[in-house]
Amino acid sequence: MPDFASPVLLLLLLVPPVVYLLAPPQSFAGAALIVPEGVGRHILAGSPKGSMGARARLAVPTLIWALLVIALAGPRVLAPQQALPMTGRDLILALDLSGSMIRDDFELDGAQATRLEVVKAVGAEFARARAGDRVGLVVFGSEAYVAAAPTFDIEAVARSIESMVIGISGRATNISDAMGIALKRLEVSDAETKVIILLSDGANNAGEATPLDVAGLAARMGVRVHTLALGPVSREEAPDDRGVVDVKTLRGVAKASGGEMFHVRTAQELREAARSLDALEPTARSGLAAETYRQLWIWPALLAGLFALGAGLTRQA
Repeated sequence: MPDFASPVLLLLLLVPPVVYLLAPPQSFAGAALIVPEGVGRHILAGSPKGSMGARARLAVPTLIWALLVIALAGPRVLAPQQALPMTGRDLILALDLSGSMIRDDFELDGAQATRLEVVKAVGAEFARARAGDRVGLVVFGSEAYVAAAPTFDIEAVARSIESMVIGISGRATNISDAMGIALKRLEVSDAETKVIILLSDGANNAGEATPLDVAGLAARMGVRVHTLALGPVSREEAPDDRGVVDVKTLRGVAKASGGEMFHVRTAQELREAARSLDALEPTARSGLAAETYRQLWIWPALLAGLFALGAGLTRQA
């Protein structure tokens, strides 16, 4: 049912009748035209009697005024919207951009792909599926920085993931600083649940603190850290190889903070890990409904303009 944004403005509809009733009668002074009596009777017979002529002349301006007042009052109808999902959770993705991410030992959609290409594709899919979460992005190599502050604009975060390149943050692997910067962002958050998803394909080889120390801080702050160890070979399997993933440390980080660790060897396993994380951190299915209105003021305003145009053309004719 239509209502008005500013119904008090409808009181302006009373202005024309109040002016008509209270304004003093207008007197006309001017020259008189003397005509024969027969001509005078003919003129009087063809004109409206009494004050009906004056009322008729006032009808169109009064109607225009009424339409403009109605438009000004803001007629509108409620347009129901689907409830906005909301979880009350802040989630930060920490993405490894170290030099080893350029290795092409993965397969994506039937073609050879680098680790980074796989992470960008699956990570963007994961971000776009986080409706209801406030999602942020931290990237790290030798240094770590915030690429996207936590936001409900998950599409913007997904595009940021897709635009990442190797080398913008150095070529080492500074897991500790990445977690620290993510925790610093979450420290000022008022979200009920705070989560970090850390994805790395190497071993921590930069920074002052150790990943396990930072994981202990995360646990004290009530932040869960889920880790994804990306690489076909772990340090436990090949301790002398360079660039292998430190599964043991990432498992310890997840365990210390109450999270889960996933060892990902293929693109398919990465997608399965993302689905597992969806189950661990489910998105909201319902939330707050937004009240939006469809504005109708344009129609009375348009009618007022048409009547005014017609009145002007009639007067000129």
